[in-house]
Amino acid sequence: MSATEFIRLTIHEAGRRMAAGQITSVELTEAVLDRIAATDGAVKAYLTVTPEQAMGQARAADERRAAGERGSLLGVPIALKDVLCTEGIPTTAGSRILEGFVPPYDATVVRRLKEGGAVIIGKTNTDEFAMGSSTENSAYFATRNPWDLGRVPGGSSGGSAAAVAADACVAALGSDTGGSVRQPAALCGVVGLKPTYGRVSRYGLIAFASSLDQVGVLTKDVTDAAVLLGAIAGSDPCDGTVTDLPVPDYAALLTADVKGVRIGVMQEAFVEGLQPEVEAAVWTAVDRLGELGAQVREVSLPHSDYALPAFYLIAPAEASANLARYDGVRYGHREEADSLDGMYKRTRGRGFGAEVKRRIMLGTHSLSAGYYDAYYLKAQKVRTLIKADFDAAFEEVDVILGPTTPTTAFGIGEKIDDPLQMYLSDVFTLSMNLAGICGLSVPCGFDQQGLPIGLQVTGPAFGEQRALRVAYAYEQAYDWRARRPDL
Repeated sequence: MSATEFIRLTIHEAGRRMAAGQITSVELTEAVLDRIAATDGAVKAYLTVTPEQAMGQARAADERRAAGERGSLLGVPIALKDVLCTEGIPTTAGSRILEGFVPPYDATVVRRLKEGGAVIIGKTNTDEFAMGSSTENSAYFATRNPWDLGRVPGGSSGGSAAAVAADACVAALGSDTGGSVRQPAALCGVVGLKPTYGRVSRYGLIAFASSLDQVGVLTKDVTDAAVLLGAIAGSDPCDGTVTDLPVPDYAALLTADVKGVRIGVMQEAFVEGLQPEVEAAVWTAVDRLGELGAQVREVSLPHSDYALPAFYLIAPAEASANLARYDGVRYGHREEADSLDGMYKRTRGRGFGAEVKRRIMLGTHSLSAGYYDAYYLKAQKVRTLIKADFDAAFEEVDVILGPTTPTTAFGIGEKIDDPLQMYLSDVFTLSMNLAGICGLSVPCGFDQQGLPIGLQVTGPAFGEQRALRVAYAYEQAYDWRARRPDL
């Protein structure tokens, strides 16, 4: 095999070839590190690359395999969004206020990857504290879309999505608070899965909004999404919000048979502002699933128009509380001053970027006396109505389809000074986080400029297998993976 063939392998393809003795983890890891060296100067997906540690883990994985061990992730290079704590590796959350911070422990999902023999290749760029839709809010640099280096990769998991699309890792983990896995997956032409709230441990995930955050996966195909989700899901004594429900073998249960599956198409997604090519690609995908035997009908989620304003009250409110801990006293960046109060102000004033400050102020205001009932409490009541809409819809259908994003990737700098337009990039993904259900983005075509389009497949709470089944069936009918960015 050539180096080009190595870097294009999926998790399941790499595992099969390593089991057959056709490739070693050391060879695969070297190929990925060479790919990062060759492309990341242009893409800028990584904040930290860990070549020495990765090669050590690759050698250990080859030894484990030689001793007879088998595992779906054994020896596979995986990238991690830099909001996941990693023992001995800097973790910045894309912020100056955590510059130089090295956690003394691994997040639960990272520990599980290591236990499975995965090779941790590096930490990927992110909007600061995962607050953004373009990865331009990183305090360090903007990540670029591998399909067009003048465009954004989406966000906030834009570094992870770009790394997967550029073959600069085999797969990656991200986090999704309002679309931060699915939106960049759509813009970069990869698969992105946000699990149900409580399906995957958040222990060691740097918090943005604790009732909305969820660790997700970004992969080259649907099978890999199933494999990686199975590896990180499950109960955790360190996180009381995780359920102890059994974790299915998602990959083993994949089938391309969707005969009789009830598919709902979200009426409210097809609105003014939706790029015509995105709309056409989604309807083509829906029609194809109908031809494969699925039962297709339209469904209504009447309160979906209120998801964006509700989200931008609830999420900033939780962020204002979570980010209060960054004060320069115990860890991270610190600005000296003549008084303790002055040190707090200078540290937070210089350590946080503009978008993070905007959300802290908005959240603090909505929680303040006299405004709590009018804003935050009302937003939580709207959240309940949005969840009720999904509950009612899932009594009639098994999954709900629609576009992942209203447009394909936009230009770097195009929306950075217009927060409202930037927030609208997540208009189709926010409601799933508010409802606590699962969602998946799978590539469904390209626009006339050659930019990827994503189809969103939404399942009920703990209905990941349903979403994976429909996405897998569609993927088998259209092999969009054959088309790759030219780097």
